[in-house]
Amino acid sequence: QVQLVESGGGSVQVGESMRLSCAAFGGSLNYNDIGWFRQAPGKEREGLGCINTRDGSTYYADSVKGRFTIARDNAKNSVYLQMENLMNEDTAVYYCVADPTPCVGPNWLLLGTLFETWGQGTQVTVAS
Repeated sequence: QVQLVESGGGSVQVGESMRLSCAAFGGSLNYNDIGWFRQAPGKEREGLGCINTRDGSTYYADSVKGRFTIARDNAKNSVYLQMENLMNEDTAVYYCVADPTPCVGPNWLLLGTLFETWGQGTQVTVAS
């Protein structure tokens, strides 16, 4: 029922920051945990992290932990991905996904490709 729309992508230079938004329409994100994935050309979708709706806890993949932060704004029915110190290898299409599966560790990211509610994706290009 819920639809997700990502925004905020574009082109930045190495070392800069960018914030992506994921807005939900037609339903509340409160009944789902939310995560972010990305996919670069020639590569499989990579889980980046997720946020637990019930307690606000987060889990991040080792590859982005310390640089990427997921936040939630329930009043706006939105989630955000704040990306810092971007590198060339961060270039990809970024997707948000919502699913009732609890975000309690790496299993959510490993199973995320099976989830059904995805946004359309937003392109992030990091150039130097």
